[in-house]
Amino acid sequence: MKHRITWLGAITAVGALVLSGCSTASTAPSTDAAGDLTPITLQLQWFAQAQFAGYYAALDQGYYEDEGLDVTIDEGGSDIVPQDVLAAGDADYAISWVPKVLGSIEQGANITDVAQIFERSATTQISLKDKGITTAADLAGKNVGSWGYGNEWELFAGMQKAGVELGDINLIQQAFDMTGFLAGDIAAAQAMTYNEYAQVLETINPDTGELFQPEELNVIDWNDEGTAMLQDSIWANADKLDSDADYADNTVKFIKASIKGWIYAANNPSIAAGIVTAAGSTLGESHQLWMTNEVSKLIFPSTNGVGMIDEAAWANTVDIAMNTKNETGATIITTAPPATAYSNEYVTKALDELKADGVDVMGTDWKPTEVTLNEGGN
Repeated sequence: MKHRITWLGAITAVGALVLSGCSTASTAPSTDAAGDLTPITLQLQWFAQAQFAGYYAALDQGYYEDEGLDVTIDEGGSDIVPQDVLAAGDADYAISWVPKVLGSIEQGANITDVAQIFERSATTQISLKDKGITTAADLAGKNVGSWGYGNEWELFAGMQKAGVELGDINLIQQAFDMTGFLAGDIAAAQAMTYNEYAQVLETINPDTGELFQPEELNVIDWNDEGTAMLQDSIWANADKLDSDADYADNTVKFIKASIKGWIYAANNPSIAAGIVTAAGSTLGESHQLWMTNEVSKLIFPSTNGVGMIDEAAWANTVDIAMNTKNETGATIITTAPPATAYSNEYVTKALDELKADGVDVMGTDWKPTEVTLNEGGN
């Protein structure tokens, strides 16, 4: 579904724009030959939620317009593959996980990761303390949940690294919620830090009569296990980057405005959560704020500047994609991806412009806020 926000200013923006003293002033928007803003479509990989807060904030705060872009954000869904939409020419940019796109590239999609927005992975495997599951090695002999659909590879890689084969566990097809976990059918469930983990903490523990607490859970973090894979990236059309100078220029502008949006969201999580809610998200208020805060942790502090693609992290993702097998013995890809699969050219230009404007693109001093979750995420 298409969702264009046209209510700029409906939510009053307060607080700092950047992580360290930056003016919000900008030059006049660039325009196309007709004197109008250049229309741009961004395809998300899921419905409107704070996982995409930076893009909605950039739209709401006018950062895209400042760059001469008229951006429409298309929501995703279970039947939408963002990279396919991009490759088909039905969107100018798309948001998707690197391992999922690597498979599409091997199948012929000529697209490029032009900005690695999430530096860290949000995928975890969670369990109750009494299950005694603290590392991937402890999953042997347990009911282990996975959503599938390309979300399983960090789990499989972590298990295989620990010497646990798929035949050593009872793999459960997990719904996109925590119902099976809370019912006791799944001992270790897949959970994103910004979503399903919070769903558990928003639920009453029948043994205590209070909401579940973090200390009642064990969390396997694939960043710690060494099998984290790169997730939300901005993808562009590789053919157009090579042949269309205007598209290449607009790519820099789009990345620049998006990074400003993410910085704004990190510094103004309550406002950013409200912007996403106004854009159509149905998540509860405290859950939306939690998501905004947790997503910011995946970006800040940044090692090399927001959006820069770390070569070691990319290589690790490719290695896992080529060498980790699923239950059928298949891997995500069979050969190394082409050189066009990623490029730091455009994000480097965007970061240089932001730094010249005095924007802190590292967020070294950024601190997450404390979020109190309410029952049901309300």
